[in-house]
Amino acid sequence: MNGKWPSLACPSSNSMTFWEHEWEKHGTCSESVLAQHDYFAAALRLKESVDLLGALEKAGIRPDGGEYSSSSIEDAVQSGTGYSAGIECNTDESGKEQLYQIYLCVDSSASNFISCPLLPSTKCSSQVFFPSF
Repeated sequence: MNGKWPSLACPSSNSMTFWEHEWEKHGTCSESVLAQHDYFAAALRLKESVDLLGALEKAGIRPDGGEYSSSSIEDAVQSGTGYSAGIECNTDESGKEQLYQIYLCVDSSASNFISCPLLPSTKCSSQVFFPSF
């Protein structure tokens, strides 16, 4: 899990807390279909089936500390995956708004991506930074 799903928000921390949060916030919704181990296995399978970074890079959007439009990020993910994405930003220690998360929706069996019935509200301004990692 450390190699496939690390906590980039705080890479020096114990990722167990991060994964616990992911299970509590997202995984428990699938608990009637997937046990905890199966949830994480399905998430990793889905992650391997799309190349979000490749889709962004194909559109000239790179994790290089550059500034990009929120709409170009959303468009790049749509083009690269075939699905609309929600994006979320946060503010770094210097006060810059940066790309934080990209959301894609999956079916109730966690087998396939689907068009999101409702995307989270974009918590990003029109221009955001994509930090290096």
